[in-house]
Amino acid sequence: MSTEDSKDMRQMTQLGRQIESSSFDVIDAEVGPHDFGPREWEVVRRVIHSTADFEYKHLVKISENGIDAGIKALQNGCNIIADVKMITIGLNQARLDAYGCKAYSYISDEDVIATAKANNSTRAIESIRKAHKLGKLEGSIVAVGNAPTALIEVVKIFRETGIKPALIVGVPVGFISAVESKEEVLQEKEHLDYILTRGRKGGSTIAVGIIHALLMLSTGGKSL
Repeated sequence: MSTEDSKDMRQMTQLGRQIESSSFDVIDAEVGPHDFGPREWEVVRRVIHSTADFEYKHLVKISENGIDAGIKALQNGCNIIADVKMITIGLNQARLDAYGCKAYSYISDEDVIATAKANNSTRAIESIRKAHKLGKLEGSIVAVGNAPTALIEVVKIFRETGIKPALIVGVPVGFISAVESKEEVLQEKEHLDYILTRGRKGGSTIAVGIIHALLMLSTGGKSL
């Protein structure tokens, strides 16, 4: 990415950066001891910043190569496949454009809705299947913040075909299958890179925060 592109990514005002920096200072002061490395902590800290919930210090799990895999994928202009449009809307398009990344969510497409009804499936499952059929899963960042069945389908496709994302951001929130969907990813931890929140907690804002943290790290720590 050129210097000019990097400048374009820094969209916050000076006051906005001061507020964000002060928030991070509060988090660092209150969080206490942790075992995260500097880059991992940047991700976890942004999750806490998005939620004001310090429990995420214990819930976020990052694979050994998860940070590197996410940064490399972004720098290579990867697709971002989201379970819901809330994630695609939350992502800063200028930041993605700097690398040529495209964000997709198919959950509201008419053909996805029709297929889900016909198959007694879920729109989330069929949206991931559509991404697979379009050839967009391989090497992508899959971001799941709402629908556990989308996360389960990503793992199923990997097991059946060997096709896998560069990184799975698996943070679905909820009471039905949310816990289990994350554990499905962890069962493939030898093969899949991931950033997860274990348990019931999660959400689309967390998925967005994680991707923005990776974008920041991709610029060498410069403000976005």
